[in-house]
Amino acid sequence: MSYKIIVDSCCDLTASQLLQGPFLRVPLTISLAGEDIVDDETFDQTHLLLLMAESPEAPKTACPSPAAYLDAFTHAGCDDIYVVTLSAHLSGSHNAAVQARAIWLEEHPDAHVYVFNSCSAAAGEVAVALKIAQEADSGADFAAVVAAVDAYIAGMTTLFVLENLDHLRKNGRLTGLASMITETFRIKLLMGATPEGEIKKVGQALSVKQALSRMVAHMAKDPGHIGKILYLAHCNNPERAFYVRELALKTCKFKDILISDARGVTTVYANNGGVVAAY
Repeated sequence: MSYKIIVDSCCDLTASQLLQGPFLRVPLTISLAGEDIVDDETFDQTHLLLLMAESPEAPKTACPSPAAYLDAFTHAGCDDIYVVTLSAHLSGSHNAAVQARAIWLEEHPDAHVYVFNSCSAAAGEVAVALKIAQEADSGADFAAVVAAVDAYIAGMTTLFVLENLDHLRKNGRLTGLASMITETFRIKLLMGATPEGEIKKVGQALSVKQALSRMVAHMAKDPGHIGKILYLAHCNNPERAFYVRELALKTCKFKDILISDARGVTTVYANNGGVVAAY
């Protein structure tokens, strides 16, 4: 059976993965300083980071409309369609995709369409999208792919370290307390996702490098990481991603470690220098 995987643009697949794989991307839009930036192939990270540094306001993101997902379903032109979205607790992207699915199935009652709530973002969405491809390429039928990937999401871990939490706080993705703590005491937080896809504090450190080291130490203590693939997404700082990779190679038992660059939405929330990990 032919299949397509539709992802929103917080899924930081590499350019080669997008070109070579069964993926279609539906972009979110970023608004800042009077500009609307579509998070598609035209996205310019340097320009967005400059706007973010100069603007006193936080960027706003707008999720794709149900119509945008319906267009992607039409373009997919295949038997099985899988959709991967940002955590439903972080964005309306998931709800828009669910609405589109309902409309599509009214007109195509025999179609196979499933919307996965990644309960994550960035590297976590990459992990889910590539897991779908792995299961589908193995010859599993639609129901089996859905069951395997839902189980994978339930067991997935997402961790991240950011230079600051200001944009998360300003956009309502985080309580003001965590941001205030980092600003007042100049510490860096190791953050993660709850099983439901909400943001939580995992640990803290006096520097980003120390926080990244604690991220890897947290992974190494987790027996659930053994034999998995570690996915890393970085915002304009490959050195930090490779630092995490080298530490993980020394202390963890991942099957493989893959690194990708942040797209627009991840850039908004991770900010310059942020690193997101998922496995």
